[in-house]
Amino acid sequence: MMTGTGFTTGESELILGHPIRRKLAIFLILFGAFSLAVIISSISQFLSEGLRTKEILAVAIAVLLVFVVLRMSRMQRLLSTLFNRQMKQNVELVDLPVRDVFLSSKKEAVLNLPIYKESSLHNRTIHDVIPGHQGMDFVVLFIQRGGMKLRKDIYGVVLHEGDQLLLFGDKKVLWSAFEHDWRVLEEKRKDEEM
Repeated sequence: MMTGTGFTTGESELILGHPIRRKLAIFLILFGAFSLAVIISSISQFLSEGLRTKEILAVAIAVLLVFVVLRMSRMQRLLSTLFNRQMKQNVELVDLPVRDVFLSSKKEAVLNLPIYKESSLHNRTIHDVIPGHQGMDFVVLFIQRGGMKLRKDIYGVVLHEGDQLLLFGDKKVLWSAFEHDWRVLEEKRKDEEM
């Protein structure tokens, strides 16, 4: 389809990562492609049957009237109010990207921490490794173990190699609390790159 649209990966994440922007982009792309096909077929039909000035003039006047009505400030305010109300009512939390739900400031992070044999958490619990975790500014959202997600008594679960912790909280607190494990992760990534 020749829609005349194009955007980079970063722009596509911004557009497609938000439910309202995603619906608008789909509508515009589809409407643009269909309207182009309709315009081309209409022009070819007019040319094949001969030039009908009355029909062309009627269509041109109708398009001009719609354009003038839509450009009126009263109509723009009305449409703006209607669309804003519709957008506010139809956004559900599950449709929003993680960064919009969790990350309200640059100090916060959602991180995935894999557990290796060398990790300080291997064969231990978070209670054992970080005794004062209750007062710290982070939470463990769940533990991914194979195809299962563990959510009950997360801080008392003995962690095994291959487990993954999904963490949310202050970046500095996460780094200081799991510093050894982050270093192990960085070493593993360097080894994989070589």
